[in-house]
Amino acid sequence: SRQRYWGEPFPIVYDEDGVAHLVPDSELPIALPDVPDYQPKTYAPDDANSEPEAPLSRNDDWVKVQLDLGDGVKTYYRDTNTMPNWAGSCWYYMRYLDPNDAEHMVDTDEYDYWMGTNRPGKEHVSGGVDLYVGGVEHAVLHLLYSRFWHKALYDLGYVDSAEPFHRLFNQGMIQAYAYTDERGQYVPADEVEEGAANGAGEPTFTWHGESVNREFGKMGKSLKNIVTPDYMYENYGADTFRLYEMSMGPLSESRPWNTRNVVGGMRFLQRLWRNVVNEETGACVVTDDALDEKTLKLLNNTIAEVTVEMEAMRPNTAIAKLIVLNNHLTSLPHVPRAAVEPLVLMLAPIAPHICEEMWSKLGHAKSIAHADWPVADARYVGEDTVTAVVQIKGKVRAKLEVDPNIDASELEKLALEAVADRLGGKAPRKVIVKAPKIVSIVPDES
Repeated sequence: SRQRYWGEPFPIVYDEDGVAHLVPDSELPIALPDVPDYQPKTYAPDDANSEPEAPLSRNDDWVKVQLDLGDGVKTYYRDTNTMPNWAGSCWYYMRYLDPNDAEHMVDTDEYDYWMGTNRPGKEHVSGGVDLYVGGVEHAVLHLLYSRFWHKALYDLGYVDSAEPFHRLFNQGMIQAYAYTDERGQYVPADEVEEGAANGAGEPTFTWHGESVNREFGKMGKSLKNIVTPDYMYENYGADTFRLYEMSMGPLSESRPWNTRNVVGGMRFLQRLWRNVVNEETGACVVTDDALDEKTLKLLNNTIAEVTVEMEAMRPNTAIAKLIVLNNHLTSLPHVPRAAVEPLVLMLAPIAPHICEEMWSKLGHAKSIAHADWPVADARYVGEDTVTAVVQIKGKVRAKLEVDPNIDASELEKLALEAVADRLGGKAPRKVIVKAPKIVSIVPDES
Protein backbone atom coordinates (compact mmCIF):
# COMPACT_ATOMS: atom_id res chain seq x y z
CA SER A 1 0.00 0.00 0.00
CA ARG A 2 1.01 3.63 -0.28
CA GLN A 3 -0.11 7.01 0.98
CA ARG A 4 -1.18 8.54 -2.32
CA TYR A 5 -4.45 9.57 -3.95
CA TRP A 6 -4.00 7.78 -7.27
CA GLY A 7 -4.53 4.05 -6.99
CA GLU A 8 -7.28 1.55 -6.24
CA PRO A 9 -8.79 1.92 -2.74
CA PHE A 10 -8.66 -1.20 -0.60
CA PRO A 11 -12.14 -2.73 0.01
CA ILE A 12 -11.56 -2.55 3.77
CA VAL A 13 -13.33 -0.58 6.49
CA TYR A 14 -12.51 -0.30 10.21
CA ASP A 15 -14.93 -0.16 13.10
CA GLU A 16 -14.67 2.08 16.18
CA ASP A 17 -12.25 -0.42 17.76
CA GLY A 18 -9.95 -0.45 14.74
CA VAL A 19 -10.99 -3.97 13.66
CA ALA A 20 -10.82 -4.49 9.89
CA HIS A 21 -13.86 -5.72 7.93
CA LEU A 22 -14.29 -6.59 4.27
CA VAL A 23 -16.65 -4.34 2.33
CA PRO A 24 -19.63 -6.36 0.98
CA ASP A 25 -19.75 -7.09 -2.75
CA SER A 26 -22.76 -4.81 -3.15
CA GLU A 27 -20.51 -1.84 -2.32
CA LEU A 28 -17.92 -2.67 -5.00
CA PRO A 29 -16.17 -1.19 -6.79
CA ILE A 30 -14.97 1.55 -4.48
CA ALA A 31 -14.30 4.67 -6.55
CA LEU A 32 -11.90 7.45 -5.66
CA PRO A 33 -13.70 10.60 -4.53
CA ASP A 34 -13.37 14.00 -6.12
CA VAL A 35 -10.99 15.98 -3.93
CA PRO A 36 -9.77 19.58 -4.18
CA ASP A 37 -6.30 18.65 -3.00
CA TYR A 38 -4.55 15.32 -3.34
CA GLN A 39 -1.06 16.44 -2.38
CA PRO A 40 0.63 14.62 0.54
CA LYS A 41 0.63 16.60 3.78
CA THR A 42 3.95 18.16 4.77
CA TYR A 43 5.26 18.52 8.30
CA ALA A 44 7.83 20.75 9.96
CA PRO A 45 11.26 19.14 10.31
CA ASP A 46 11.03 19.25 14.12
CA ASP A 47 7.54 17.69 14.27
CA ALA A 48 8.63 14.29 15.58
CA ASN A 49 5.19 13.32 16.89
CA SER A 50 3.33 13.58 13.59
CA GLU A 51 1.59 10.61 12.01
CA PRO A 52 1.59 9.87 8.26
CA GLU A 53 -1.52 11.18 6.58
CA ALA A 54 -2.79 9.95 3.23
CA PRO A 55 -4.57 12.49 0.98
CA LEU A 56 -7.79 10.45 1.15
CA SER A 57 -7.91 10.84 4.92
CA ARG A 58 -8.74 14.52 4.50
CA ASN A 59 -12.05 13.66 2.78
CA ASP A 60 -14.34 12.97 5.76
CA ASP A 61 -17.45 12.42 3.63
CA TRP A 62 -15.72 9.56 1.83
CA VAL A 63 -13.80 8.07 4.76
CA LYS A 64 -16.74 7.93 7.16
CA VAL A 65 -19.43 5.52 5.91
CA GLN A 66 -22.61 3.95 7.34
CA LEU A 67 -22.82 0.20 6.63
CA ASP A 68 -24.75 -2.81 7.84
CA LEU A 69 -22.26 -5.65 7.99
CA GLY A 70 -24.63 -8.06 9.69
CA ASP A 71 -25.22 -6.50 13.08
CA GLY A 72 -27.08 -3.33 12.21
CA VAL A 73 -26.04 -0.03 10.68
CA LYS A 74 -22.85 1.29 12.21
CA THR A 75 -20.20 3.86 11.42
CA TYR A 76 -17.08 2.56 9.72
CA TYR A 77 -13.96 4.20 8.35
CA ARG A 78 -12.46 3.36 4.98
CA ASP A 79 -8.82 2.43 4.54
CA THR A 80 -7.17 5.57 3.18
CA ASN A 81 -4.17 3.86 1.63
CA THR A 82 -4.27 2.82 -2.01
CA MET A 83 -2.74 0.06 -4.07
CA PRO A 84 0.45 0.84 -6.01
CA ASN A 85 -0.20 2.25 -9.45
CA TRP A 86 0.94 -0.92 -11.27
CA ALA A 87 -1.29 -3.27 -9.30
CA GLY A 88 -4.62 -2.69 -11.03
CA SER A 89 -3.25 -2.77 -14.56
CA CYS A 90 -1.30 -5.99 -14.28
CA TRP A 91 -4.07 -8.57 -14.51
CA TYR A 92 -5.63 -6.95 -17.59
CA TYR A 93 -4.65 -9.93 -19.77
CA MET A 94 -7.33 -11.94 -17.96
CA ARG A 95 -9.90 -9.15 -17.87
CA TYR A 96 -9.65 -8.81 -21.66
CA LEU A 97 -11.09 -12.33 -21.93
CA ASP A 98 -14.36 -11.33 -20.25
CA PRO A 99 -14.54 -7.54 -19.77
CA ASN A 100 -18.30 -7.27 -19.18
CA ASP A 101 -18.70 -9.78 -16.34
CA ALA A 102 -19.65 -7.75 -13.28
CA GLU A 103 -19.63 -10.78 -10.96
CA HIS A 104 -16.26 -12.40 -11.64
CA MET A 105 -12.73 -11.45 -12.51
CA VAL A 106 -13.12 -13.76 -15.50
CA ASP A 107 -15.66 -16.50 -16.15
CA THR A 108 -14.16 -19.98 -15.76
CA ASP A 109 -15.32 -21.16 -19.18
CA GLU A 110 -13.88 -18.07 -20.87
CA TYR A 111 -10.56 -18.55 -19.10
CA ASP A 112 -10.40 -22.24 -20.02
CA TYR A 113 -11.10 -21.47 -23.69
CA TRP A 114 -8.50 -18.74 -24.09
CA MET A 115 -5.82 -19.50 -21.50
CA GLY A 116 -6.57 -22.86 -19.90
CA THR A 117 -4.18 -25.82 -20.01
CA ASN A 118 -6.52 -27.71 -22.36
CA ARG A 119 -7.62 -24.79 -24.52
CA PRO A 120 -8.45 -25.67 -28.15
CA GLY A 121 -5.33 -26.28 -30.21
CA LYS A 122 -3.10 -26.10 -27.13
CA GLU A 123 -3.96 -29.39 -25.43
CA HIS A 124 -1.44 -30.50 -22.83
CA VAL A 125 0.31 -27.12 -22.91
CA SER A 126 0.56 -25.19 -19.65
CA GLY A 127 -2.03 -22.45 -19.34
CA GLY A 128 -1.28 -18.77 -19.77
CA VAL A 129 -0.55 -16.24 -22.49
CA ASP A 130 1.43 -17.74 -25.39
CA LEU A 131 3.36 -14.60 -26.30
CA TYR A 132 3.94 -11.27 -24.52
CA VAL A 133 5.28 -8.44 -26.66
CA GLY A 134 6.48 -5.37 -24.79
CA GLY A 135 9.31 -2.94 -24.27
CA VAL A 136 12.16 -3.53 -21.87
CA GLU A 137 10.74 -0.81 -19.61
CA HIS A 138 8.03 -3.31 -18.60
CA ALA A 139 10.51 -5.93 -17.47
CA VAL A 140 10.57 -4.94 -13.80
CA LEU A 141 7.32 -3.46 -12.54
CA HIS A 142 4.65 -4.66 -14.94
CA LEU A 143 5.90 -8.22 -15.41
CA LEU A 144 6.80 -8.52 -11.74
CA TYR A 145 3.30 -7.53 -10.60
CA SER A 146 1.68 -9.71 -13.28
CA ARG A 147 3.58 -12.72 -12.01
CA PHE A 148 2.64 -11.82 -8.43
CA TRP A 149 -1.08 -11.60 -9.19
CA HIS A 150 -1.07 -14.76 -11.29
CA LYS A 151 0.82 -16.77 -8.67
CA ALA A 152 -1.59 -15.62 -5.97
CA LEU A 153 -4.59 -16.62 -8.09
CA TYR A 154 -2.91 -19.95 -8.84
CA ASP A 155 -2.38 -20.63 -5.14
CA LEU A 156 -6.06 -19.82 -4.54
CA GLY A 157 -7.10 -22.23 -7.31
CA TYR A 158 -8.57 -19.69 -9.74
CA VAL A 159 -6.08 -20.29 -12.59
CA ASP A 160 -4.33 -23.49 -13.67
CA SER A 161 -0.80 -22.22 -14.30
CA ALA A 162 1.79 -20.75 -11.96
CA GLU A 163 3.18 -18.36 -14.61
CA PRO A 164 1.14 -15.96 -16.75
CA PHE A 165 3.34 -15.75 -19.87
CA HIS A 166 5.08 -18.46 -21.89
CA ARG A 167 7.33 -16.28 -24.01
CA LEU A 168 8.55 -12.69 -23.80
CA PHE A 169 9.57 -10.67 -26.85
CA ASN A 170 11.07 -7.20 -26.38
CA GLN A 171 10.63 -4.93 -29.37
CA GLY A 172 13.10 -2.17 -30.18
CA MET A 173 12.42 1.55 -30.18
CA ILE A 174 11.60 3.76 -33.15
CA GLN A 175 14.33 6.37 -33.38
CA ALA A 176 14.56 9.55 -35.41
CA TYR A 177 16.92 12.33 -36.45
CA ALA A 178 16.95 15.51 -34.40
CA TYR A 179 18.47 18.87 -35.39
CA THR A 180 20.17 21.62 -33.38
CA ASP A 181 21.02 25.19 -34.32
CA GLU A 182 24.32 26.93 -33.62
CA ARG A 183 23.24 27.54 -30.00
CA GLY A 184 22.62 23.82 -29.49
CA GLN A 185 18.84 24.36 -29.30
CA TYR A 186 16.58 21.79 -30.95
CA VAL A 187 14.49 22.91 -33.91
CA PRO A 188 11.39 21.18 -35.37
CA ALA A 189 12.64 18.22 -37.40
CA ASP A 190 9.72 18.36 -39.85
CA GLU A 191 10.74 21.90 -40.86
CA VAL A 192 14.35 20.99 -41.69
CA GLU A 193 15.35 20.81 -45.35
CA GLU A 194 18.16 18.70 -46.76
CA GLY A 195 20.59 20.51 -49.01
CA ALA A 196 23.46 19.62 -51.31
CA ALA A 197 26.39 17.61 -49.99
CA ASN A 198 29.36 19.50 -48.63
CA GLY A 199 32.96 19.12 -49.73
CA ALA A 200 33.32 15.91 -47.72
CA GLY A 201 30.31 14.40 -49.48
CA GLU A 202 28.11 14.67 -46.39
CA PRO A 203 24.53 16.01 -46.61
CA THR A 204 23.78 19.47 -45.25
CA PHE A 205 20.63 20.64 -43.48
CA THR A 206 18.94 24.00 -42.99
CA TRP A 207 16.07 25.33 -40.90
CA HIS A 208 14.51 28.57 -42.15
CA GLY A 209 17.72 29.18 -44.08
CA GLU A 210 19.94 28.58 -41.05
CA SER A 211 22.46 25.75 -41.06
CA VAL A 212 21.68 23.07 -38.46
CA ASN A 213 23.42 19.95 -37.19
CA ARG A 214 21.86 16.50 -37.34
CA GLU A 215 22.00 13.92 -34.54
CA PHE A 216 20.32 10.59 -33.98
CA GLY A 217 18.34 9.22 -31.04
CA LYS A 218 14.90 8.39 -29.70
CA MET A 219 11.81 10.42 -30.47
CA GLY A 220 10.87 12.96 -27.82
CA LYS A 221 9.08 16.27 -27.31
CA SER A 222 12.23 17.94 -26.07
CA LEU A 223 14.06 16.88 -29.24
CA LYS A 224 11.19 18.19 -31.42
CA ASN A 225 11.39 15.12 -33.66
CA ILE A 226 8.15 13.29 -32.92
CA VAL A 227 6.18 11.94 -35.87
CA THR A 228 2.56 11.49 -34.77
CA PRO A 229 0.42 8.59 -36.01
CA ASP A 230 -2.34 11.10 -36.87
CA TYR A 231 -0.03 12.79 -39.37
CA MET A 232 0.78 9.43 -40.97
CA TYR A 233 -2.89 8.41 -41.15
CA GLU A 234 -3.90 11.64 -42.81
CA ASN A 235 -1.11 11.66 -45.38
CA TYR A 236 -0.44 7.99 -46.11
CA GLY A 237 -3.19 5.90 -44.46
CA ALA A 238 -3.02 3.60 -41.46
CA ASP A 239 -2.04 0.54 -43.52
CA THR A 240 0.95 2.28 -45.06
CA PHE A 241 2.00 3.44 -41.60
CA ARG A 242 1.77 -0.10 -40.21
CA LEU A 243 3.54 -1.58 -43.25
CA TYR A 244 6.46 0.84 -43.07
CA GLU A 245 6.89 0.48 -39.32
CA MET A 246 7.03 -3.31 -39.59
CA SER A 247 9.35 -3.33 -42.60
CA MET A 248 11.95 -0.96 -41.15
CA GLY A 249 14.14 -3.75 -39.80
CA PRO A 250 14.24 -6.52 -37.20
CA LEU A 251 11.45 -6.04 -34.68
CA SER A 252 13.79 -6.69 -31.75
CA GLU A 253 16.13 -3.85 -32.70
CA SER A 254 15.75 -0.07 -32.53
CA ARG A 255 15.24 1.39 -35.99
CA PRO A 256 15.58 4.87 -37.48
CA TRP A 257 12.43 6.57 -38.74
CA ASN A 258 12.53 8.35 -42.08
CA THR A 259 9.21 9.62 -43.42
CA ARG A 260 10.60 9.83 -46.95
CA ASN A 261 10.95 6.04 -47.02
CA VAL A 262 7.25 5.53 -46.34
CA VAL A 263 6.43 6.08 -50.00
CA GLY A 264 7.87 2.68 -50.98
CA GLY A 265 5.33 0.84 -48.83
CA MET A 266 2.49 2.96 -50.18
CA ARG A 267 3.46 2.09 -53.77
CA PHE A 268 3.50 -1.61 -52.93
CA LEU A 269 -0.07 -1.39 -51.60
CA GLN A 270 -1.13 0.60 -54.67
CA ARG A 271 0.32 -2.02 -57.04
CA LEU A 272 -1.38 -4.82 -55.13
CA TRP A 273 -4.69 -2.94 -55.24
CA ARG A 274 -4.39 -2.55 -59.02
CA ASN A 275 -3.69 -6.27 -59.34
CA VAL A 276 -7.08 -6.92 -57.76
CA VAL A 277 -9.25 -3.93 -58.64
CA ASN A 278 -9.78 -1.83 -61.76
CA GLU A 279 -9.22 1.73 -60.47
CA GLU A 280 -11.65 3.24 -63.00
CA THR A 281 -14.60 0.87 -62.58
CA GLY A 282 -13.93 -0.64 -59.14
CA ALA A 283 -14.49 -4.12 -60.56
CA CYS A 284 -12.43 -7.15 -59.61
CA VAL A 285 -9.94 -7.98 -62.38
CA VAL A 286 -8.49 -11.32 -61.25
CA THR A 287 -8.97 -14.44 -63.37
CA ASP A 288 -9.47 -18.11 -62.61
CA ASP A 289 -6.56 -19.13 -64.84
CA ALA A 290 -4.38 -22.03 -63.73
CA LEU A 291 -0.96 -21.12 -62.37
CA ASP A 292 2.13 -21.75 -64.46
CA GLU A 293 5.06 -23.68 -62.99
CA LYS A 294 7.07 -20.59 -62.09
CA THR A 295 4.15 -18.93 -60.30
CA LEU A 296 3.30 -22.16 -58.47
CA LYS A 297 6.83 -22.48 -57.12
CA LEU A 298 7.12 -18.81 -56.14
CA LEU A 299 3.69 -18.79 -54.46
CA ASN A 300 4.25 -21.94 -52.41
CA ASN A 301 7.78 -20.98 -51.43
CA THR A 302 6.46 -17.57 -50.36
CA ILE A 303 3.71 -19.16 -48.24
CA ALA A 304 6.22 -21.49 -46.56
CA GLU A 305 8.77 -18.74 -45.92
CA VAL A 306 6.30 -16.05 -44.77
CA THR A 307 4.71 -18.52 -42.34
CA VAL A 308 8.11 -19.14 -40.76
CA GLU A 309 9.00 -15.44 -40.67
CA MET A 310 5.71 -14.35 -39.10
CA GLU A 311 5.85 -17.04 -36.42
CA ALA A 312 9.43 -15.98 -35.66
CA MET A 313 8.37 -12.32 -35.26
CA ARG A 314 10.24 -11.18 -38.38
CA PRO A 315 7.58 -9.18 -40.27
CA ASN A 316 10.21 -7.16 -42.13
CA THR A 317 11.51 -10.19 -44.05
CA ALA A 318 7.96 -11.50 -44.54
CA ILE A 319 6.98 -8.18 -46.17
CA ALA A 320 10.01 -8.34 -48.49
CA LYS A 321 8.91 -11.78 -49.73
CA LEU A 322 5.33 -10.59 -50.28
CA ILE A 323 6.63 -7.68 -52.37
CA VAL A 324 8.59 -10.12 -54.57
CA LEU A 325 5.45 -12.22 -55.12
CA ASN A 326 3.34 -9.17 -55.94
CA ASN A 327 5.96 -7.89 -58.42
CA HIS A 328 5.82 -11.26 -60.18
CA LEU A 329 2.02 -11.12 -60.38
CA THR A 330 2.25 -7.61 -61.79
CA SER A 331 4.39 -8.96 -64.65
CA LEU A 332 1.73 -11.51 -65.71
CA PRO A 333 -0.83 -10.73 -68.45
CA HIS A 334 -3.62 -11.53 -66.00
CA VAL A 335 -3.51 -11.92 -62.24
CA PRO A 336 -4.78 -15.38 -61.17
CA ARG A 337 -7.07 -15.61 -58.16
CA ALA A 338 -5.25 -18.71 -56.91
CA ALA A 339 -2.09 -16.63 -56.40
CA VAL A 340 -3.38 -13.24 -55.26
CA GLU A 341 -5.81 -14.51 -52.59
CA PRO A 342 -3.04 -16.19 -50.54
CA LEU A 343 -1.01 -12.99 -50.91
CA VAL A 344 -3.85 -10.86 -49.53
CA LEU A 345 -4.35 -13.33 -46.66
CA MET A 346 -0.67 -13.18 -45.68
CA LEU A 347 -0.61 -9.39 -45.81
CA ALA A 348 -3.81 -8.98 -43.76
CA PRO A 349 -2.16 -8.99 -40.29
CA ILE A 350 0.10 -6.15 -41.43
CA ALA A 351 -2.29 -4.07 -43.57
CA PRO A 352 -5.75 -5.17 -42.37
CA HIS A 353 -7.90 -2.39 -43.79
CA ILE A 354 -6.95 -2.58 -47.46
CA CYS A 355 -6.81 -6.38 -47.32
CA GLU A 356 -10.33 -6.51 -45.88
CA GLU A 357 -11.50 -4.33 -48.76
CA MET A 358 -9.71 -6.47 -51.38
CA TRP A 359 -11.10 -9.65 -49.80
CA SER A 360 -14.59 -8.26 -50.26
CA LYS A 361 -13.79 -7.25 -53.85
CA LEU A 362 -12.61 -10.82 -54.47
CA GLY A 363 -16.15 -11.96 -53.71
CA HIS A 364 -15.97 -13.13 -50.11
CA ALA A 365 -18.98 -12.36 -47.92
CA LYS A 366 -17.24 -13.07 -44.60
CA SER A 367 -14.42 -11.05 -43.08
CA ILE A 368 -10.86 -11.99 -43.95
CA ALA A 369 -10.28 -12.32 -40.19
CA HIS A 370 -12.19 -15.63 -40.34
CA ALA A 371 -10.31 -17.06 -43.33
CA ASP A 372 -7.68 -19.76 -42.85
CA TRP A 373 -4.00 -18.99 -43.25
CA PRO A 374 -2.74 -20.40 -46.57
CA VAL A 375 -0.84 -23.70 -46.51
CA ALA A 376 2.05 -24.40 -48.89
CA ASP A 377 1.92 -27.40 -51.24
CA ALA A 378 5.06 -29.38 -50.41
CA ARG A 379 5.42 -30.48 -54.03
CA TYR A 380 6.37 -26.96 -55.05
CA VAL A 381 8.41 -25.94 -52.02
CA GLY A 382 12.17 -25.85 -52.40
CA GLU A 383 14.89 -23.90 -54.09
CA ASP A 384 14.36 -22.96 -57.72
CA THR A 385 16.16 -24.97 -60.35
CA VAL A 386 19.19 -23.61 -62.19
CA THR A 387 20.12 -24.07 -65.82
CA ALA A 388 23.15 -26.28 -66.41
CA VAL A 389 24.86 -25.80 -69.77
CA VAL A 390 26.40 -28.86 -71.45
CA GLN A 391 29.24 -28.03 -73.86
CA ILE A 392 31.09 -30.22 -76.35
CA LYS A 393 34.34 -28.69 -77.60
CA GLY A 394 33.15 -25.31 -76.29
CA LYS A 395 29.80 -25.34 -78.07
CA VAL A 396 26.50 -25.55 -76.19
CA ARG A 397 24.79 -28.82 -77.05
CA ALA A 398 22.23 -29.14 -74.25
CA LYS A 399 20.65 -27.34 -71.31
CA LEU A 400 19.39 -29.02 -68.15
CA GLU A 401 17.16 -27.72 -65.35
CA VAL A 402 18.74 -29.10 -62.18
CA ASP A 403 18.71 -28.68 -58.41
CA PRO A 404 21.14 -25.94 -57.24
CA ASN A 405 22.68 -28.45 -54.83
CA ILE A 406 23.15 -31.25 -57.36
CA ASP A 407 26.22 -33.45 -56.87
CA ALA A 408 28.95 -33.16 -59.54
CA SER A 409 28.83 -36.88 -60.37
CA GLU A 410 25.05 -36.78 -60.75
CA LEU A 411 25.28 -33.73 -63.00
CA GLU A 412 27.94 -35.48 -65.13
CA LYS A 413 25.69 -38.51 -65.53
CA LEU A 414 22.72 -36.37 -66.63
CA ALA A 415 24.88 -34.39 -69.05
CA LEU A 416 26.32 -37.48 -70.73
CA GLU A 417 22.83 -38.91 -71.15
CA ALA A 418 21.63 -35.66 -72.72
CA VAL A 419 24.35 -35.62 -75.43
CA ALA A 420 24.89 -39.36 -75.84
CA ASP A 421 23.90 -39.26 -79.53
CA ARG A 422 26.53 -36.60 -80.25
CA LEU A 423 29.29 -38.71 -78.66
CA GLY A 424 28.63 -41.60 -81.06
CA GLY A 425 28.49 -44.15 -78.28
CA LYS A 426 32.08 -43.46 -77.23
CA ALA A 427 33.18 -42.51 -73.75
CA PRO A 428 34.48 -38.96 -73.65
CA ARG A 429 38.17 -38.31 -73.32
CA LYS A 430 37.61 -35.73 -70.57
CA VAL A 431 34.69 -34.24 -68.63
CA ILE A 432 35.01 -31.06 -66.60
CA VAL A 433 32.11 -30.43 -64.22
CA LYS A 434 31.49 -27.13 -62.46
CA ALA A 435 28.28 -27.91 -60.63
CA PRO A 436 25.60 -26.81 -60.89
CA LYS A 437 25.97 -24.70 -64.04
CA ILE A 438 28.55 -26.03 -66.50
CA VAL A 439 29.59 -29.40 -67.90
CA SER A 440 32.39 -29.22 -70.49
CA ILE A 441 33.02 -32.40 -72.52
CA VAL A 442 36.06 -33.24 -74.65
CA PRO A 443 35.07 -36.14 -76.96
CA ASP A 444 37.25 -39.07 -77.90
CA GLU A 445 37.96 -38.53 -81.61
CA SER A 446 40.34 -41.42 -82.11
